[in-house]
Amino acid sequence: MIQFFSDFFSFSFLLRALIGGALVALSASLLGTSLVLTRYAMIGDGLSHVAFGALAIAMALSAAPLLIAIPVVMLAAFLLLRLSDNNRVRGDSAIAMLSSASMAVGVIVISLVSGMNTDLYSFMFGSILSMSQSDMVMAILLSVVVTMLFSFSYNNLFAVTFDENFARASGVRAGIWNALLAMLASVTIVLGMRIMGAILISSLIIFPPLSAMRLCGSFKGVTLLSALSSIVCFVVGLFLSYALDLPSGPVIVLTNVACFLLFSSIRLVRGRKRFC
Repeated sequence: MIQFFSDFFSFSFLLRALIGGALVALSASLLGTSLVLTRYAMIGDGLSHVAFGALAIAMALSAAPLLIAIPVVMLAAFLLLRLSDNNRVRGDSAIAMLSSASMAVGVIVISLVSGMNTDLYSFMFGSILSMSQSDMVMAILLSVVVTMLFSFSYNNLFAVTFDENFARASGVRAGIWNALLAMLASVTIVLGMRIMGAILISSLIIFPPLSAMRLCGSFKGVTLLSALSSIVCFVVGLFLSYALDLPSGPVIVLTNVACFLLFSSIRLVRGRKRFC
C-alpha cells in the first residue's frame, strides 16, 4: 500500500490530475446542486457537446483550444437560458437541439481533417495526461470563485433555485444569478473535459447532488454532502484507475454510481428518515 501511494505521488501529471480534478469535481457538485434542483441537470451534457464541437474547430484551425472553447460554451449557456426565459423552446428541447448540432459540427470537422489527433481524442474520452499546469491553476481559481459564491450568496442562490418568481418579487436579480451559474458551469465543463471527456463530464454535475438527496432533505445538507461525496468519489476513482490501469473518466463515473447505490441502500434501510 505504501509503495502504491509512493509510486502514485511520484508522477507530476498524476498530482496535477488529483489536485485539479478534485477541485473541478468540487465546483461541479456545488453548481450541480442548483442545476439539478432547477431541472437543468442535462445542461452539462449539452454544453459538453458544444465544447467538443468548439475544440474540434479550434484544433482544425491550430488555435488554442481553451481560448476558443470557453467563450463558445459560455455563449451557448446564455443562449439556452434566453430561449428558456422567453418560452420559445422548452429547456430540454433546446439542450437536445444544441447538443446534437454541436456534435454534428465536431464530427464533420474531424472528418475533413487528416484523422483525429490525440489531443482531440482525449477531450472526447478524457485523459489524466492532459491536465496541464495552467489547467490546474484555472481549476484552483474556479474552485475559489465557486466556493465564495456559495458562501457569500447562499440566500440568493437558495431563493433562485427553489422559487425564481418569488425571488424576483423579493428584489433578487434572478437573471444575473442564472447567468453567473451558467458562466461558471461552462468553465467547469471545459476544464473537466480534460480528465472526464465530453461524453462523461456531465456525471460530475448530476451524480453527487442526486446521491446527496438520498440522505439529505435540506438545501444546505445536499450542498455539503454533494461536495464531500464528489471529492471522495473522484479521488477514489483516480486511485482505482491507476491501480487497475483503466481509463480515469469511466472509473470515476462508476465510483459515483457506486456511491449513489450505497446512499440509496442506506435510504431504504432508514425509510423516510434523513440525516440532514
